[in-house]
Amino acid sequence: MAVTLDQVAEAAGVSKSTASRVLSGSSRVSAQTKRAVQSAAERLGYRPNRIASGLRTRRSNLIGLVITNLVNASFHTITGVLQQRLDECGYQVLLCVTDSDPVRERRYLDMLLDHRVDGLIIVGTGDNTATVRQVSEAGIPVVNLMRTPDGAPGDSVMAGDREGAELAVQHLLDLGHRRIAFIGGPASVDSGRDRYAGFAAALGAAGLEPDPVLCARGPYTVPFGAEAALRVMGADDPPTALYSANHEATFGALGSLVQLGVRVPEQLSLVCHEEAPWFPYWHPPITVVDNGARDLGELAAEQILRRIDSRPDSSSGNGSANGDPGSEDVGRLIRVGSRLVVRNSTTAPRLPG
Repeated sequence: MAVTLDQVAEAAGVSKSTASRVLSGSSRVSAQTKRAVQSAAERLGYRPNRIASGLRTRRSNLIGLVITNLVNASFHTITGVLQQRLDECGYQVLLCVTDSDPVRERRYLDMLLDHRVDGLIIVGTGDNTATVRQVSEAGIPVVNLMRTPDGAPGDSVMAGDREGAELAVQHLLDLGHRRIAFIGGPASVDSGRDRYAGFAAALGAAGLEPDPVLCARGPYTVPFGAEAALRVMGADDPPTALYSANHEATFGALGSLVQLGVRVPEQLSLVCHEEAPWFPYWHPPITVVDNGARDLGELAAEQILRRIDSRPDSSSGNGSANGDPGSEDVGRLIRVGSRLVVRNSTTAPRLPG
């Protein structure tokens, strides 16, 4: 015979409603009560009826995570943090990797809406804002992570991309570099736009302007990085330093530098945006802008849980985080600071001759 919620509550010495809150992942219980209920449920072998519970409470205990790729080391770290944190709170993550394909992204968003997920965290392409708005208007809280398209509903957790770019370029300027190349993302995406703005601002403060011949902006892909590095290094007056601000493209750029036989840092100083586990072990270890990926994941989890817990359980299914359809539009913007980690891939430029 199946173990009931009443039996779990009796074994834990709490009310049925308290046991239900614990097992549905609510954070509005003490740690001691949570341990008691979870221990009783495990000891008795209790398995909740998720379908019945979802129909009764309008909650699925599912959170959708829509993300462009897992090549980006930051996205990989963020995904791990989110899965662990949300699992601890009783939620399962539905991971949807879009490969930056707007059609696939929309299909995933429609699927998550059909499944009535309790929340959505999205690193989006920016091409499906109307569909994300439908998700929000259905009463599902939304958190935009690292990218906030114009008109996107919900909270936003963003990296300090412009600040990080300025730190990178200022470091190269302080070493004496003036011919600084840039490989970055497209202007249509927050990180691509903000990192280029920081690059240009740092040069401008030093009385310099970006050289179009040394600037390559394109998609977040390895092939683009490989082609971009070949292009900027093939300039008549090649750069003495490279700021690679497109993390996915960095992997392609590194391959091209090896292919060209460019010695780092003797011939080219290199700064990459976003840490990767193997950057400290590359030869030489790579100077990076650390965008705080773990903090981004923690804050995204905190925001989606806060929104879910503040949302009323409405039988109509129309309540949003503040009880009114569309009120998710008035969201919070939280930005995580960047820091420069200096390693052996940067040095002063070699003097002519």
